[in-house]
Amino acid sequence: MSEIVKKVASGDIRAVAKLIRDIDDKVPEVREVLKDLYPFTGKAYVVGITGAPGVGKSTLVDQMVTHLRGNGQTVGILAVDPTSPFSGGAILGDRVRMQRHSLDEGVFIRSMATRGYFGGLTQSTRSAIDVLDAMGKDYILVETVGVGQDEIDIVQSAHTTIIVLVPGMGDDIQALKAGILEVGDIFVVNKADREGADRTVNDLRLMIEMDEKRYKDGWKPPILTAQAVFDKGIQEILEEIENHKAFLASSVERQSALQHEKARHDLTEMIKDQIIQEVLADIVNSGEFEQALQSIAERKLDPYTACDTIVSKKIKSGTR
Repeated sequence: MSEIVKKVASGDIRAVAKLIRDIDDKVPEVREVLKDLYPFTGKAYVVGITGAPGVGKSTLVDQMVTHLRGNGQTVGILAVDPTSPFSGGAILGDRVRMQRHSLDEGVFIRSMATRGYFGGLTQSTRSAIDVLDAMGKDYILVETVGVGQDEIDIVQSAHTTIIVLVPGMGDDIQALKAGILEVGDIFVVNKADREGADRTVNDLRLMIEMDEKRYKDGWKPPILTAQAVFDKGIQEILEEIENHKAFLASSVERQSALQHEKARHDLTEMIKDQIIQEVLADIVNSGEFEQALQSIAERKLDPYTACDTIVSKKIKSGTR
């Protein structure tokens, strides 16, 4: 076992921070570390918090952490932020949003860049979840960037997915468009002191009841109201997370199916990412790519034909 694996497994904060930074920077050597860390994973409970920008996800997470720490639970937070177009890193710093927890040794906070990936989670974020799991965190809260209908990847990595909405933003209609009912285990109408909160709750309840067959496994998503900035409704949210956790644990078959589906998704995404990286690097480093670039720049060739030709040749060469 390498020294870095020992440090991470023992909860060394500096080692964890460096490893996650190396993961985000795609340092090649981290793959071997992640392989050795994998046996230490599988104990943390992962909660995904998603919703449109401006619904108060960060404030909600901040208050949830306060309650979890009050109950003696250790917490890891991964805040998935938009990518800086200049540095390629997360626009918001690790501790900008939740400064009061930054000095708590029982809390680890990290911002992860989306890097243009709009499914909600990059491979780097999934790997970071494993690192915090191996570190020994009881709960891992993953706050996703909130990009509307593409924001569904979190359900594949979280045990419980919370959808946050607010009154007056048309989120009830957006929920229908996005198929967001399919991924939510708990719905939270935040900023419930605003006008229209009751309507949003009723619209959500109606949509859930109209699609009752989707919840044939026995879990019907609760709809809660909250005012996160005033710490109202947070305890009820945590209670429903515990209820969902107990529900998942109540069936061996259900647990097995969830673990199998998560493994399938993670492996599929990992294979896809590696194939894209290796094939793209091979193409970009080829002489044919440079020739095509020159021809396009000189207007002797259009980029569409160049793309079709290069990809077609690569596919044919790869099937031999």
